[in-house]
Amino acid sequence: MSTHVIAVAGKGGVGKTTTCGMIIEYLSRKGAGPILAVDADANSNLNEVLGVEIETTLGDIREEMAHAELMKESPIPKGMTKAEYAEFKFNAALAEEDDFDMLVMGRTEGKGCYCYVNGVLKTQIDKYYGRYRYMVVDNEAGLEHIARGTLPHVDTLLLISDCSRRGVQAAGRIAQMVRELELKPGQMKLIVNRAPGGALNDGVREEIEKYGLELAGVLPQDELVYEYDCEGKPSAKVPADAPVKAALDEILRSLEL
Repeated sequence: MSTHVIAVAGKGGVGKTTTCGMIIEYLSRKGAGPILAVDADANSNLNEVLGVEIETTLGDIREEMAHAELMKESPIPKGMTKAEYAEFKFNAALAEEDDFDMLVMGRTEGKGCYCYVNGVLKTQIDKYYGRYRYMVVDNEAGLEHIARGTLPHVDTLLLISDCSRRGVQAAGRIAQMVRELELKPGQMKLIVNRAPGGALNDGVREEIEKYGLELAGVLPQDELVYEYDCEGKPSAKVPADAPVKAALDEILRSLEL
């Protein structure tokens, strides 16, 4: 099976994770599966946006194994090698939902452990690549996973910004890095989020043009998303006729996703 990789990137606080969750919900709603949702942000909360309970993360498993090794307490069953046990445990990090599966990187406590979990994440992504029609990755603020080669070739890179000059500037810097590293995603587009009335002012448009960004579309400020978040409801599950979801559906259809 050919896997279409969608990577979502942008600075913190612009609604990147909520938008990523709505993309996954859109693909699920149209029956585009199988879908693998990957939360590659150490500060993980994509599962909350989607309403998924996560029992363990790759970081949790790494900590458990490191602690057992430190305490000289081997949890490995008799007849199983350390590598086999690690694979068994990391497989358990895949949460299987009705419409999609989910893998969460999480974080570790010890110094120097973050790179190790990045490596584990890459191994798991490589293993699952080709088993899903879509892989949707919520990246940490910036472009670390893409730049490090954690992800396979990205077919669609969506840069998310809020309706501010600084948000667009951050997206523009990510786009520049993509070009400098010659990563060559299949398509790279900008989505501007939280626009009052769904419109952009001239200053934001000037920044978009300055950085040579290709605008896929604009998502309006939608108070329902805020209300869902405040009430602890999965914000990706706002009704299909909510302004932000209707606008995103139109954008994703235009991108042929």
